[in-house]
Amino acid sequence: MQQPTVNIIGAGPAGLNAAISLAKLEIKVNLFEKQDKPGGHLSHWHSLFPNMYDAKTLLKSTINNIKHPNIKLYTSKNIKQIKRQNNQWTISSDQNQEYTSDAVIITSGFNLFDATKKEEYGYGIYPQVITSLELEQMFNKRSKWPFSEEIEAPKAGFVHCVGSRDTKCGNNWCSKVCCVKAVKQAIEFKKLFPKAEVNCFYMDLRMFGKGYEELYMKAQVDYNIQFVRGRLSEASPANGNKVNIKAEDTLMNRPLKQNLDMLVLMVGMTPAILLNKQSEHIDFVKPKFQQGFITPVDNYQSIISQDTPGVFAAGTCKGPASLIDVIQDAKATAFEVLEYLKKEKEKKAEILEKFNMICAH
Repeated sequence: MQQPTVNIIGAGPAGLNAAISLAKLEIKVNLFEKQDKPGGHLSHWHSLFPNMYDAKTLLKSTINNIKHPNIKLYTSKNIKQIKRQNNQWTISSDQNQEYTSDAVIITSGFNLFDATKKEEYGYGIYPQVITSLELEQMFNKRSKWPFSEEIEAPKAGFVHCVGSRDTKCGNNWCSKVCCVKAVKQAIEFKKLFPKAEVNCFYMDLRMFGKGYEELYMKAQVDYNIQFVRGRLSEASPANGNKVNIKAEDTLMNRPLKQNLDMLVLMVGMTPAILLNKQSEHIDFVKPKFQQGFITPVDNYQSIISQDTPGVFAAGTCKGPASLIDVIQDAKATAFEVLEYLKKEKEKKAEILEKFNMICAH
């Protein structure tokens, strides 16, 4: 019997881990990535919460593991169509190249919220206002700080839930990781600038993961990071290349004004563009969106597969999730695919047996 093949769309953490798991199960994998290299959002991170693990180490280890004879990686491949043909799935790239497989896994990930939509924060207008992604790039020394490094005690503010839980933006969901990411980044910033004054502005803190609450306590006790319950109303330019913010401390019931050297917007997760803009070409996805994310057929008994046989989804294309959850979901999806392929093989064998019996008579 011919070795089965699986096409995986997206080579971020979910796609990489699904591919590695399938390859170990002796299944051939075609792994497609629209960027020029694999890694997805992980390639932009400096360290990982809650234990500050080096992101580059994890990325390098994962990419080394896809150097497997059963995995073929295709970069700079944007998938534009998926269709069912002769009991197999065929995907087409924007170069009109076709790749056939026995199953498909969508691991297209997420996009970050466009912070320019929150005009009151001044992103794209004031250079002191940056996103959490841009701060990671500064930690990685890929870009410069928005203030002079000669400032010994810079003042920084972190705004939680930018583009999450926001009905005005149409994003009603929680992105799950923004709170702990803000804590992680605030600690990293204090390590670089020990005398810095750091405030985190939040609606309410959602520290749901293992080690998250401990990291939050460490931020307060060991690094003197202040947490203010209240949302910013606006940001405006101030003297001395600073940005002025107005907020309300809803616990103390008082207004706040601060001049900051840096304002960081913790942008949330939004659905991937691939599925939103091209869903008319992906017939099994179009009717199964919920708030733009791929909706599982059953949240309790089968959170992995779609109700179209042979099509699976893993990772944040289904909704916001932490990296740890994404990796576990990808590995679990690989075993779901294995079970599906076994059943398909049994069906083919049964059909062949019946055909042989008919021919014998």
